[in-house]
Amino acid sequence: MSKDIKESFEKTRIAGSIASKALDEVAKIIQPGITTEKIDDLCYEFINDHGAYSAPLFYRGFPKSCCTSTNHVVCHGIPSDKVLKDGDIINVDVTAYKDNWHGDTSRMFSVGEISIKAKRLIKTTYKSLMKSIEILKDDVPLGDIGSTIQQHVESEGFSVVQDFCGHGIGQKFHEEPSVLHYGKKGSGEKIKAGMIFTIEPMINLGNYETKILNDGWTAVTKDKSLSAQFEHTVGITKDGYEIFTQSKNLDNPKI
Repeated sequence: MSKDIKESFEKTRIAGSIASKALDEVAKIIQPGITTEKIDDLCYEFINDHGAYSAPLFYRGFPKSCCTSTNHVVCHGIPSDKVLKDGDIINVDVTAYKDNWHGDTSRMFSVGEISIKAKRLIKTTYKSLMKSIEILKDDVPLGDIGSTIQQHVESEGFSVVQDFCGHGIGQKFHEEPSVLHYGKKGSGEKIKAGMIFTIEPMINLGNYETKILNDGWTAVTKDKSLSAQFEHTVGITKDGYEIFTQSKNLDNPKI
């Protein structure tokens, strides 16, 4: 591993760990009655206390430090005075920026007792992410990631959102390559050792189509069906991969 790649992995590892630990803290407060604003406050303070900056804050005008996407919100939900209710599901998406490098991750949380369908959706989404990560190594076609996700998700009767994708990440928040969560095995450029990018499948209970609300950010399912998402930042090695945003205790959804 070259000196430059080694440094990029080391710095992404630190930023990714802060982001992951912020979500570990979120897990401790998720319950009916709290607001998404409280989640945002916690993420901002935790990331700041660890010498990092919440990258979403003011990014292209985004007003908050994290994204909170509940129920039929697919992604980019804006924290507010919205109160979480028993039975809700919520994705919290955080990105820590430290020493000029980013660590980006998101996780699903259950609020109180959720439905059987919601549990299945969350488990399927998480498994699709992990199955796609397990195939990663130098020279694998980028399309194999999307193909792996789509095959698993559709076999479970759900649909893959096509309007958003994973992305290269490093000193910039978003860069090449675009990482689609659907597609054809064997297609696309070959991934190479040293690359760092996110995989972040958004999976819907109903149709895959989405729309953006008037705030210019919040993406929702057109048919108002539930949506779930998990995200990791990963680095490619010669023989495999490293997950920079893995939680030691709370990564796998406990549902």
